[in-house]
Amino acid sequence: MSPIVLEARDIYKSFTDGKSTVDVIKGLSLQVNQGEFVSIVGSSGSGKSTLLHILGGLDSPSQGSVNLNGKPFDRLDETERGYLRNEHLGFVYQFHHLLPEFTALENVAMPLMLRKDVEFKKAKAQAEYLLERVGLSHRLTHQPGELSGGERQRVALARALVTQPKLMMADEPTGNLDRKTAKSIFELLRDLRQEFNMAMLIVTHDEQLAKSADRILHMQDGLWIKE
Repeated sequence: MSPIVLEARDIYKSFTDGKSTVDVIKGLSLQVNQGEFVSIVGSSGSGKSTLLHILGGLDSPSQGSVNLNGKPFDRLDETERGYLRNEHLGFVYQFHHLLPEFTALENVAMPLMLRKDVEFKKAKAQAEYLLERVGLSHRLTHQPGELSGGERQRVALARALVTQPKLMMADEPTGNLDRKTAKSIFELLRDLRQEFNMAMLIVTHDEQLAKSADRILHMQDGLWIKE
């Protein structure tokens, strides 16, 4: 059996405004193995993005546990969680979240440059390789504002991969792109997953992307449902 990269048990998440409480996640469990591709689909408001944030350590569950690469993600302090995220996770969002004042090369190298044990020369070389791999070797010195939507998403994908993560999480990675560009990003995700032997957990409305997964999980009102 492949090693378990991510394991979540009995996850609950509630939000309160002091007057009322809304239960968004209602006791979900999930396991993702090394190299596995899992997609999560569901209507808007079903809790998909909230769950992804909890699994990625960007938010804490109200109840339950999350283990990333065998470590209790949900019980670490923010500094330890940040280190674990940088070490083992890559994130891609619907909107690229690139830093506008930096070049494509600098944006991609940034996660490695945040590590004290990685020299700039090595971070730059890895960033150059990944930008070449996603077809942007001619855009190294361009800032995000000088790139198309598809190019910005390719830079974001390269940035997510620069640390060679064990797991990539993506929230609607093709949702803000036209059909042709979305198809090219989808193909890149597929190829790079195989190249890096990483697991992928993707929230998507894209049926083609979802159906290419090893497993599809359907979510509704904070629960898994059978289709």
